[in-house]
Amino acid sequence: MAPITSDLVHNMGGGSDHVMWWVLALGADLGSNATAIGASANVVVLGIAERNRRPITFWQFTKCGLVVTAASVTISLIYVWLRYFALAA
Repeated sequence: MAPITSDLVHNMGGGSDHVMWWVLALGADLGSNATAIGASANVVVLGIAERNRRPITFWQFTKCGLVVTAASVTISLIYVWLRYFALAA
């Protein structure tokens, strides 16, 4: 996605701190928290839990992951809106 975002930012006349870069970074990073297979760290946690005889099912992880993802994306949305739209100078 970085080459596509770079092309979009270039065509929009933006620099290296353009809002599109933040949206890409936050979306990719925070969106991976929603499911057990969204990030490698999630898979590692499931392996450690199973090894310690406390298995976590995909749906148990997803229930909690969606709450965490919704909260973190909401906070990020507020940050991006304030930084690039409401308080932009």
